[in-house]
Amino acid sequence: MAALRLSSGLLLVLGVLSLTDGSVLLSNQRQKSRAQRDRRNIRPNIILVLTDDQDTELGSLQAMNKTRRIMERGGTLFSNAFVTTPMCCPSRSSMLTGKYVHNHNTYTNNENCSSPSWQAQHEPHTFAVHLNSTGYRTAFFGKYLNEYNGSYVPPGWKEWVGLVKNSRFYNYTLCRNGMKEKHGNEYPKDYLTDLITNDSINYFRMSKKMYPHRPIMMLISHAAPHGPEDSAPQYANAFPNASQHITPSYNYAPNPDKHWIMRYTGPMKPIHMEFTNMLQRKRLQTLLSVDDSMEKIYNMLVDTGELENTYVIYTADHGYHIGQFGLVKGKSMPYEFDIRVPFYIRGPNVEAGNINPHMVLNIDLAPTIMDIAGLDIPPDMDGKSILKLLDIERPVNRFQFNKKGKVWRDSFLVERGKLLHKRDDGTEATQEENFLPKYQRVKDLCQRAEYQTPCEQLGQKWQCVEDAMGKLRLHKCKRMASLTVAGKLGVANMKSQLYRRNSGNCDCDITDFQMSPVKRKKLFSKKKMKTNKNYARNRSSRAVSVELNGELYSVDLEDGYEPVMPRNSSKRLSEGGEEEEEDEGFSGTGSLTSSSSPNELMIPSSIKVTHRCYILANDTVKCDTDLYKSLTAWKDHKLHIDHEIETLQTKIKNLREVRGHLKRARPEECDCNKFSYQSKHKRKLKLKGANLHPFRKGQEKDKKQWQQKEQRRKKKLRKLLKRLRNNDTCSMPGLTCFTHDNQHWQTAPFWTMGPFCACTSANNNTYWCMRTINETHNFLFCEFATGFLEYFDLNTDPYQLINAVNTLDRDVLNLLHVQLMELRSCKGHKQCNPRTRNLEIGDKDGGSFDEYRQYQRRKWPKMKKPTSKSLGQIWEGWEG
Repeated sequence: MAALRLSSGLLLVLGVLSLTDGSVLLSNQRQKSRAQRDRRNIRPNIILVLTDDQDTELGSLQAMNKTRRIMERGGTLFSNAFVTTPMCCPSRSSMLTGKYVHNHNTYTNNENCSSPSWQAQHEPHTFAVHLNSTGYRTAFFGKYLNEYNGSYVPPGWKEWVGLVKNSRFYNYTLCRNGMKEKHGNEYPKDYLTDLITNDSINYFRMSKKMYPHRPIMMLISHAAPHGPEDSAPQYANAFPNASQHITPSYNYAPNPDKHWIMRYTGPMKPIHMEFTNMLQRKRLQTLLSVDDSMEKIYNMLVDTGELENTYVIYTADHGYHIGQFGLVKGKSMPYEFDIRVPFYIRGPNVEAGNINPHMVLNIDLAPTIMDIAGLDIPPDMDGKSILKLLDIERPVNRFQFNKKGKVWRDSFLVERGKLLHKRDDGTEATQEENFLPKYQRVKDLCQRAEYQTPCEQLGQKWQCVEDAMGKLRLHKCKRMASLTVAGKLGVANMKSQLYRRNSGNCDCDITDFQMSPVKRKKLFSKKKMKTNKNYARNRSSRAVSVELNGELYSVDLEDGYEPVMPRNSSKRLSEGGEEEEEDEGFSGTGSLTSSSSPNELMIPSSIKVTHRCYILANDTVKCDTDLYKSLTAWKDHKLHIDHEIETLQTKIKNLREVRGHLKRARPEECDCNKFSYQSKHKRKLKLKGANLHPFRKGQEKDKKQWQQKEQRRKKKLRKLLKRLRNNDTCSMPGLTCFTHDNQHWQTAPFWTMGPFCACTSANNNTYWCMRTINETHNFLFCEFATGFLEYFDLNTDPYQLINAVNTLDRDVLNLLHVQLMELRSCKGHKQCNPRTRNLEIGDKDGGSFDEYRQYQRRKWPKMKKPTSKSLGQIWEGWEG
């Protein structure tokens, strides 16, 4: 009986235990399924890795084997990735906002770069602000914008480790969550690439421990391979024979068919070519540390189990050129080597090992990141999300017909620089003359209707006539133009002369004046005119014109300089029988008197221009003997002359600035615009109201513009003084130049070939281009602010060696211009993606994609054989 009870008790215990184990197992399965379900509902992490100045055309990715293995095998490569502006700050601003430069107004690395206007209008609307407001833990590490001063933390970032100012690897300052910290030159503690890599990994691990269900968005912005190209010590000997930068366009110079800076740049010197080889080597060495960084980030994602739930994007802010077209180094050109960038992406639902040919841009980053985060994309963003290009194609239902393919843009805008300043008459001040011959320009102008009528129209200034030789000439219509000027300015001149004082306290500085019906006397009689002419001849010169390297400069003469009498003078008899000198080639550099004059001056034999060089009486230059024997003395004196020319040019520019300021800051005449006067033609004419003079209506606006201009002038002056202190003579008017010496690179390998100077860009390098890649065409069409045009067919000329704009019909040029102007003014993704916009219009009309594609093929330009007649680079109605 007891045994029976014991067995029944054991069975009861076993049953309870089995039920308990079953419930525990069931609960474990439920928790596991709930965790998996929660895991699926967690939004993905996003890591954007950005490099500075990394190219694709010069083989920089060949040095990054780890990055290529991680991103190519596990993700997708976009083979047609571009930036819309090949400059650091404008491109980065476009990445943050998803907008073209003309919509966020950061035109250059200085113009509006991290300015108060940027901080107030555009910085509060970056993708980081949107993600931060919806639960993402956002973090930024590395270079932000070129002019960021570290005085604040931009909105939208929970963790902020931003580099102050431009790229550096050692001896820099970071803004860490609002506190500035300075770093030295110790490796690895201060090396920027390793520092931001470690900081980002630590932040990711810490965030996942504290907030396991919160998604993370990190932007890791490396300084490499931007200058000063300081590599880690372990990579100082890597790539001793780097030559990937030597492409067919390497040292292809000069280029007379391209815009101004390309025509100005000649072939590189041997020292420049040696520099390009070392520059390529040092750039690749800095990228090896970035390659290590990508491997560390990948291993961190694997260790934390977040790899399958993280999107990793790798790209650059723009490309680079090293020796292409003779340009020693730099960016900012509209060509492939500057606008193409690497672009990798891996993550959920991204096909591994795929190469995607669709055109993606830097303005697509912001909408793509917001789309990954599940947010609505603002309609004012010009870019589009690329997620729909990344989905793995699913099997199509065999009963499904008329399936539409992915429709994407085939053209985009490349823009660089800002609009030229306008003159007072409203026209833009061009910086480059049209290179067409004069007869061709006259021929184009004579096709306008306004020049074909005789000088009978009121206000007509020019008339086109044909001379006896059959050539077209432009003659000025002096009488009609003067009537127009008189009609416009006559009343204003009368008003300014006939003001009367309305108050005793107001001093308008006006002399009483009466109009006389008597004809105006001649300003000078013949005798007075002769005296005035003699005065001009006898007046001592205060400047001398010096020709240097084909350029004419005006040099102020110091005390003690003596003028030389012009030698091309002759005598003729006046009507009264007196001898009268006639100057045929007066140079303006001397004084002369009659030999019989009691105040006769001794004619000096030379002009002292510098302390070692003179201009002789026979127009030849003579210098000290040492300059012709010693190369060192010759170089020193030439540098002295170049420095004097630069100083005088700066002085002239500053004087013009002051003159313009005085014109704009003219004091107001109190109550002087209220006047009444008696006139012979009108009994009474009264001006009522106290409106400002027409020339002072925009005084407040001009004052603000002047202040901005004054700030830029002071900045340029500081740079000039710095160059003078450092004895830097590497400066040319209108050009962006740089110097390189043995002290430039502070880490191995070192430069030991001495200093040199090179110019990389020009002030007039402002352009708008349309880059198109579709099924049939692959071209680049550019309009420069100077009026110059360029067209390259990359199907036949992949390295853009020949400008083929003269092979296009004028109708095709007009069509390209219209399309480019539409892109220049576009706003929002509906306007800024041409193919999508046209498709929407086609869909409304019932058209299909195939019909649209055929229409596009008819619309794009067709090449023809060059003819002897040049169509020219500028035509009527076009604005830069």
